[in-house]
Amino acid sequence: MIKKKKTTKGEEKKKSAVFRRSFFVFLSGAIFLLLIIHIYTLLYSPPKKEKISKIITIQEGASFYNVARLLEAEGLISSRRFFVLLGRGFGADRRIKAGEYSLNTAMLPLEVLDIIKNGKVYHHKIIIPEGYSIRQIGRLLEEEGLVDFKDYGALVHNKDFIQAFGIDGPSLEGYIFPETYFFAKNQGLEEIISSMIAKFFSVYTPEFENRARQLGMTMREVLTLASIIERETGAEEEMPAVSAVYHNRLKKNMPLQSDPTVIYGIKNFNGNITKRDLQAKTPYNTYRIKGLPPGPIANPGRRAIYAALYPANVPYLYFVSKNNGRHHFSTDLKEHNKAVWKYQVSPYRKNKTLNP
Repeated sequence: MIKKKKTTKGEEKKKSAVFRRSFFVFLSGAIFLLLIIHIYTLLYSPPKKEKISKIITIQEGASFYNVARLLEAEGLISSRRFFVLLGRGFGADRRIKAGEYSLNTAMLPLEVLDIIKNGKVYHHKIIIPEGYSIRQIGRLLEEEGLVDFKDYGALVHNKDFIQAFGIDGPSLEGYIFPETYFFAKNQGLEEIISSMIAKFFSVYTPEFENRARQLGMTMREVLTLASIIERETGAEEEMPAVSAVYHNRLKKNMPLQSDPTVIYGIKNFNGNITKRDLQAKTPYNTYRIKGLPPGPIANPGRRAIYAALYPANVPYLYFVSKNNGRHHFSTDLKEHNKAVWKYQVSPYRKNKTLNP
């Protein structure tokens, strides 16, 4: 019979200590593993799988903790505490930049952190249509929250600001180039306007300057004519012919008789031009004055500027709308009157008969 070896108290204590150490190591390892999994989850799992885009605004002087709280409230991060620790780890808590940011709920925390740390602010897409006046452009910018219309109006008429660009005129009308722009809210009014003027000067090339000199025209005169062409027709193929009409009239010392110039000179125009409007005494009434009006009536695009400088080689002196986006061009008044009757008077009389 084999006798069991008795375990001494010292050995029992030793085994107990080994067990406790093993359990502690296991428990620590398990906690560490869970912590790693949790950190990994926070780092590489977005708040939502569904991509919901949001624009948030970080105010000047906002603390990183308040930014994290805002992001959490908007569902753009899962944990503000973890995000704060992450920001501190990357030194971003001292380098956040104020502005608007475009974020979405499918972004990872590091992506969000990179955007706000490096000031990758949201840029509003602004499309300036060809032929818009400076007033219309100002309203468009104000609607996007980029400028205050009153401040904008003061700047585009500021003599010192205008002269700094070498522009001759009472305002920047004609020099704000129609284009698609991307502006951030914190760019500032002067920077926004300056970038649009810079775009104009990149389009108005030395070739255009030389051509203007050949025609005996100043830049202001070219833009004035181009703006009239722009407002008269939206059909690019017609622009050289419209330009020819006005060049021919200028050569013959005939009034331009352009409705858009008359409208530009009327305050609070209601949309319907009248006989009284055509008789109004304004510097822009080209039915009463001869030659070009004092300055541009809108901001023309490149094609209208080109047409003003390179008119078609045709003898036209008149044109009338066909009511389909195109015009009928005539060389004499008799032909023009026939076209007016055909395209304007006759359809009106017919419609009036059908709808008494």
